[in-house]
Amino acid sequence: MPDLWAHGQSDALPEDTQSLVDYAGDILALMDHLDVETFSVVGLSVGGMWGTEVALKALQRVTSLVLMDTFIGLEPEVLHKKYFGMFDAISKAECLPEPVLEAVVPLFFSSDAQETAPALVAVFREKLARLSGQNALDVVEMGKLVFNRRDAFDDVEKLALPTLILVGAEDKPRPVFESYLMNDAITGSELQVVPGAGHISNLENSEFVIQALTTFFARVYA
Repeated sequence: MPDLWAHGQSDALPEDTQSLVDYAGDILALMDHLDVETFSVVGLSVGGMWGTEVALKALQRVTSLVLMDTFIGLEPEVLHKKYFGMFDAISKAECLPEPVLEAVVPLFFSSDAQETAPALVAVFREKLARLSGQNALDVVEMGKLVFNRRDAFDDVEKLALPTLILVGAEDKPRPVFESYLMNDAITGSELQVVPGAGHISNLENSEFVIQALTTFFARVYA
């Protein structure tokens, strides 16, 4: 489970990684280093974006694909401007200012998560609030790469592998209709909507997601 550049224990974004296509190459280099020839990819949000690029780069190596709460097309213009405005504020403050935190945190959860899972929301908010200094600037650079991603819809017709699409019923950044678009574009894919969940659907409804993944992989590896 690789940490994205500038996240977790990974270094800052390398100069020669300029797109999610480049990042897919980084992931394939990692798999080569680990002597892993074939594998499945389960990607949530950004993970689904680069996971699709990995599958397109290595059609013979990726055996199945799970796209969770993600979108493989261009970022809609209104959201692009919104997120880049947030990036500017973070870069200036070298942290997430309170107004940015107030705007960002609710995007990741269902509408009633503050009441039904307050600890989950609080832990997530605390992690964002601790982001500061050079780490904050590095995360911004990775974020810009993500939201400047290419439109992969023209290429996904090349995919001929089992594909499961999962999306939280209340996903705000990646609304359900985007998953329907991907379902239509990827031949043979299946779509399931995760009830009572927002953008991080595996945290808000882990039981449903685990069952969906277990059933899917039981078929893939039967």
